[in-house]
Amino acid sequence: MGRAYEYRKARKMKRWGSMAITFTKLGKEIAMSVKTNGPDPAANSRLRVLIQNAKAANMPKENVERAIKKASTKEQEDYKEVIYEGYGPFGIAVLIETATDNSTRTVANIRMYFNKYGGSMGTSGSVAFLFEHKSVFKVKPKEGLDLEELELEMIDLGVSVIFAEDETIIIYGEFESFGSIQKYLEENKFEIISAEFERIPTETKELNDEQIAGIEKLLEKIVEDEDVINVFHTMK
Repeated sequence: MGRAYEYRKARKMKRWGSMAITFTKLGKEIAMSVKTNGPDPAANSRLRVLIQNAKAANMPKENVERAIKKASTKEQEDYKEVIYEGYGPFGIAVLIETATDNSTRTVANIRMYFNKYGGSMGTSGSVAFLFEHKSVFKVKPKEGLDLEELELEMIDLGVSVIFAEDETIIIYGEFESFGSIQKYLEENKFEIISAEFERIPTETKELNDEQIAGIEKLLEKIVEDEDVINVFHTMK
C-alpha cells in the first residue's frame, strides 16, 4: 500500500501522557534548546518549532515564556538526553527517549518498570536498529497545493514521504534533514503546526487483546515518568 500508508500506521506507535505530563516534557525540551542556542526564537530555529509544538499541545503562552526565561538563568537544571532500550513482554521492542538531570535516578526507574511488567532492559543499540529515525513536520495546506510537486521539490532535502491527513500536510524526512526541511518550509511561507522526531518501526508484531493489555501497562508506566520525553515500540 505504499510508504505513506506505513507512516500513517506508524503515527499510532507514539505514546503520549496527560496534558500536564506533556507540558512538563515540552518545558524540558525548551530548556535544552535555550541552553544550547539561546532564548531568541528568531536566532534559534529549534526553539521556534518547539514554541509551535507547545501551541499545538495547547500549552499556555505564559508557560512557554516562563520556561524560556528560567532556561536563561542559573536556576535551570542541566538536562541530558539519554536513550534507553529494552524488550517488553511478548518480544515487543521498546525505545525510550529521556531528558534527565539525574541519569542514575532515571535508569533505575526505567529498569524497575521493565522488571515489574515482564520486560527486560537492554544495552545501547539492542533495539535501536529496529527503528528508522525520522523528522516529521505538520503544516497547514495552501490553496491549490500539489503534494506530488511539493514532494519532488523537497526530495533533495531528504524528504521521504508527504501526505494529507485531517486537513494537515504531514512531511517525513531524514533525521539529519530537520534543519534544511524547516528552513525550506519557513522560506516558502508554510505555517508549521508542529515539528519533531519520530522513530518508525521497520517491522511490527501483532498481539492478541490480552497481550496488548499487558504491554500497555508497561508503556503507560514509562510515559508517566517525568524524565521520559518519547516512547516508541514495535507492537502492531
